[in-house]
Amino acid sequence: MNAIEKTYTSNRSTWVGDGFPTNSMLPMEEMGNQTSPLLVMGYTEQYPFSPSDEHQRGVGMHPHRGFETVTIVYDGELEHHDSKGNSGTIGKNEVQWMTAGRGIMHAEYHSKNFAQTGGNLDMIQLWVNLPSHAKMTEPRYQELTEQNIPEIQLEHDQGIIRVISGTYSNGNRTVKGPAQTFSPINLLDIRLNKDAKQHFELNPTWNHIIFVLSGEVKVDGQIFHNLQTLYLNHDVDQVEIECLQDAKLLMMNGEPLNEPIVAHGPFVMNTQAEIQQAFVDFQNGQFA
Repeated sequence: MNAIEKTYTSNRSTWVGDGFPTNSMLPMEEMGNQTSPLLVMGYTEQYPFSPSDEHQRGVGMHPHRGFETVTIVYDGELEHHDSKGNSGTIGKNEVQWMTAGRGIMHAEYHSKNFAQTGGNLDMIQLWVNLPSHAKMTEPRYQELTEQNIPEIQLEHDQGIIRVISGTYSNGNRTVKGPAQTFSPINLLDIRLNKDAKQHFELNPTWNHIIFVLSGEVKVDGQIFHNLQTLYLNHDVDQVEIECLQDAKLLMMNGEPLNEPIVAHGPFVMNTQAEIQQAFVDFQNGQFA
């Protein structure tokens, strides 16, 4: 059996607010149980920003309900604040994991320091679906710093693997990521050096997606490069990645929720009635 079921390649970028030029790497039209619990993914690829003095580019306050946003910064610096009083700044190799749950308003923007100095912004934002029993959970905010995300040094200087959520096993050692999740999901930040070969064991009942941020890799005899998303076949229980050029990858493994998905704008629920109620609650000020 071929390991790769299909590949998605981005050939366009759109702007989210005035601070995030975004390649859609898990497009909304692909949303479904074949990617569950992942919903969508946007990637800002090493975009250079000039200094903007006091203006912090980004996205102003906006609502969400029914899912989580996971923002991974590879370069640059971002700030966050929300209607529950959470705020924080994350920089290179750090992550913000926000659970919208029953409803939240939040804003994301370039940090004051980054706005003043300018520089490259390299980041991913994932939307992770919540199971039906957790759709209306209380919102929460997790800040995962470079210090508390475990980093595994691969043998023979092949690179590193950083475990954001879930687990990664390397020989007799199993490493657990710091993120608290509502369903099982592994997020692995993988940095491979040229000529590295890494073998990964997979759960054949889960969904498996590999995103190539940069570089060039060979998987199952096929060559893939930056801005490509690889959907693995569901029955695959292992995969080997051969690195042809220094590469940066995000491996996402998750147990599918197998529940209805109804999405409209910033809300992701299980039924159309729940979407309509989300709009009513938002208009009545309940998210604030």
